[in-house]
Amino acid sequence: MKRKVFYLSDSTGLTAENLGRSLLAQFPKIQFESVTRPFIDTPEKAQNIVIEINKEAQTSQSRPIVIDTIVDTKVSRIISATECFYIDIFSTFLSPLEKELGTKSAHNVGHTPIFKEDSRVADENYMQRIDAVHFALANDDGMQLNRYDDADIILIGVSRTGKTPSSVYLGMQYGVKAANYPLIPDDLERKALPNALKDYQKKLFGLTIRPARLADIRNERKPNSNYAALRTCVDEVKQAEMLYRQYRIPYIDTTQLSVEEISARMLQRAGIERRVNSL
Repeated sequence: MKRKVFYLSDSTGLTAENLGRSLLAQFPKIQFESVTRPFIDTPEKAQNIVIEINKEAQTSQSRPIVIDTIVDTKVSRIISATECFYIDIFSTFLSPLEKELGTKSAHNVGHTPIFKEDSRVADENYMQRIDAVHFALANDDGMQLNRYDDADIILIGVSRTGKTPSSVYLGMQYGVKAANYPLIPDDLERKALPNALKDYQKKLFGLTIRPARLADIRNERKPNSNYAALRTCVDEVKQAEMLYRQYRIPYIDTTQLSVEEISARMLQRAGIERRVNSL
């Protein structure tokens, strides 16, 4: 089964996408085809998207799903009249909140207010993110080992287990300085931590993955190579996990996890607090 999903917003559409995808992820047997339409902030733009939604409804076997975070009720009413299954995230939650708080919402479109007294904090958060992302990139794949003193966490694992994207995401989303170090075959055969990591054992966090999935990923990079062979992947994953257990390094299996889930679970397990507010 396949369903078309429209994510609509009067801003960037990221909130509608994130919340919508979280809901739809609960239905793994259904295939969803997603379309995001940001900045739907006038009745005229709403009318244009109505044409697109209704056309999809007429040509598809199932009516499309529409998930929106549009604050302007005039705009959202136009869209809700289409031939779709409609989820208005803001109205779903704002009305009960207004009742509970005893006041009407401000209905700010695509806006998270930052008060004057918070501007310094906002600037600090921004710079913390930039510094953390630069740190992740500068310390990718074992570069600049002399900077490990500054790292909040050091990700280790065999090639293609998700170390680099996780390091960058930790910096971008949480302001956490993450370095990463690849466990190469020589390290694994020695059955001991590389010398560069021995002084930082408390900062280490391991990533692992199912060998079959690792082989698939590596084959995309180097098809039909020993590097991508299933036997190689089985051996490397087994040796890496033995190393984690030997040195009591916490680790997680990234096979079925998104980079968001990997990062959140790592911070929870490692007991590291976010350095900045959420994006």
